[in-house]
Amino acid sequence: MKQAIKKMLQETPFKVQMFVKDCKTEHFIISEKLDGIFSSASLIKVPILIAVLNYVESNNISLEQVIKIAPEEWVEFSVISEQRLEQSTIYELLVWMIITSDNTATNVLIDFLGISGLNQYFREIGLPHTTIQRKMMDFERLAKGIDNTTSAHDMAQLFSRIYRRNLLTPTFSELTLNILSRQRVHESLKRYLVDDVKLAHKTGGLETVDHDVGIVYSSSGDYLIGVFVTEVTNNDHARQLIGRISKVVYDYLVKREGMIK
Repeated sequence: MKQAIKKMLQETPFKVQMFVKDCKTEHFIISEKLDGIFSSASLIKVPILIAVLNYVESNNISLEQVIKIAPEEWVEFSVISEQRLEQSTIYELLVWMIITSDNTATNVLIDFLGISGLNQYFREIGLPHTTIQRKMMDFERLAKGIDNTTSAHDMAQLFSRIYRRNLLTPTFSELTLNILSRQRVHESLKRYLVDDVKLAHKTGGLETVDHDVGIVYSSSGDYLIGVFVTEVTNNDHARQLIGRISKVVYDYLVKREGMIK
């Protein structure tokens, strides 16, 4: 497995950071450039999800609380914008933010907690490289080099804690996993898996980056996998690469174990 992945990484024109981690032992099976900081794209939505749930929990706020959405807040890549919604519950905003990577929902939730509040919470839960500096679709700030960032290390830490359910109460921990498991975007980690794999994950992509990170559940043992591709010149090729890496890992950790049994 490691040799096959090493060959793929050597042959790709893109820069790749990645990890594979055993959920039970917390041992890194593969770790590649864990501390390199890169543009998070929509991966930032996962720590936002946790931060909002923590805030709601800590302040005894109902997930059914309604938040108003001004028409000028509607942005592209948003089912909320498509429906021209002028209000939504916190729960609906959280779900759309993750399962369809809704950008309007994300921006509304960023305003709900505030950028400084979000960044402070990210530090509190042990994410030193994860920072939010702009809203979704704010290409003016992006053009100035002001971007949201993370690292493979931070994503490994975050998904490890989500898996162990030690960030939130049991009810909200379960809700987090439920929402991540309902992901509708499957162009990368699941791309070449023929089995009906349960995967709690989140993708992220811009013109020059493509990422996918999550928890793979299997009878052979659960594992975390994150593949983060930067300096991308062709997004579909980047997603194919993530898919190929994911398949090699799955075939080795799951199918091989199944054959041994």
